[in-house]
Amino acid sequence: MSEVDAMVAEVAAATDWNSRVARIRQIPELFGQAAHRDVYARVAEQVYVPNLAPDFGYVHWRTEYELAPIEGAYRAAHELTAGFTATGVDGLTAAILAQPKTLRIFRLLLGLTAQEFATATLIVSERHGAKALSIGRIRSIEAGSACDEDAARCCALLVEEGMRGELFAAPPTGAVQPKIQKPDTLEGWRTVQRYAAEGVPLEVFLHQRHYGGAFRQLLDATSTKRGDLLEDAVEELFQEHGVQFIRTASHNQEEIARRFGITVRPAPDFVIFNGSDTLLALLECKVANDGGTARDKAARYASLRGEANRLGGIPLFAMLAGLGWRRTADALGPVVRDTDGRVLTLPTLAEILTIQPFPRLVRP
Repeated sequence: MSEVDAMVAEVAAATDWNSRVARIRQIPELFGQAAHRDVYARVAEQVYVPNLAPDFGYVHWRTEYELAPIEGAYRAAHELTAGFTATGVDGLTAAILAQPKTLRIFRLLLGLTAQEFATATLIVSERHGAKALSIGRIRSIEAGSACDEDAARCCALLVEEGMRGELFAAPPTGAVQPKIQKPDTLEGWRTVQRYAAEGVPLEVFLHQRHYGGAFRQLLDATSTKRGDLLEDAVEELFQEHGVQFIRTASHNQEEIARRFGITVRPAPDFVIFNGSDTLLALLECKVANDGGTARDKAARYASLRGEANRLGGIPLFAMLAGLGWRRTADALGPVVRDTDGRVLTLPTLAEILTIQPFPRLVRP
């Protein structure tokens, strides 16, 4: 067994986190500088990668994406337009006035988000003298709020011109393709009518998923919530066990610098201290869903390591998620190095309470 293999085995066999940290801290002493990258990468691969949670298997749900409201709006749109045959401006206006929620179906047929649809009403307002609608108004109409005839007609004009491919200017040849040139609207209303009567072929449905991405709209809509997933989990754990901390944000950077002497900007996501305001640890959360992003984010830990050393060698912790951290040589490996192995994931988060200095900070 090589020396590197022996080190990896010892780290993997450590009986507790503090022993693991102590062993990882010996790497610079036992191996030459040229070997460090490989050693940390091997440790990361064997000890930490297996604990990366498959966060790609879940989405943050929103009730607005439930199927039932779409089914109800679709039935109303189908009935009020006689199977999408009465789709002139007058027919669409009447349908939206009778059942405002049908607007969501017409918007989805165009492949536009609510914000894009609201922006497109500016085009209609310029052409037809109609009053443009805000995104809030579009959403309220789709939720079922009554709308006046002017608003309904503005939406109908937009949908009718959009389905004819006349809403937007012709794109440069070969550069881009109009959104209307998708399978379910390739021939305008004729394709819609056919699919409404015969059903959407499964291969077409899967093709849409191929270029649109399963859950793409939902993932985009919940990006902030996904980004806060790690921070929320850490905060909940610390609160549950009485650990004193500050979760940093733009509003408290000055306070953190003043109280604890932290000069790196932005400050790490969590600052951990005791009852006498003595700084005891830093913790940074990072999600990376591709290797390149993970590599770039790893540099943040090198910066924080320098700050932690400047502040007296206080421990630095990493909380990671995402497939990007499976890249070990220049992403996860350096994070293991800069944190002395204090790398947590969602499955191992609770174990942070066993790593120094947390055992003495937990409320009895």
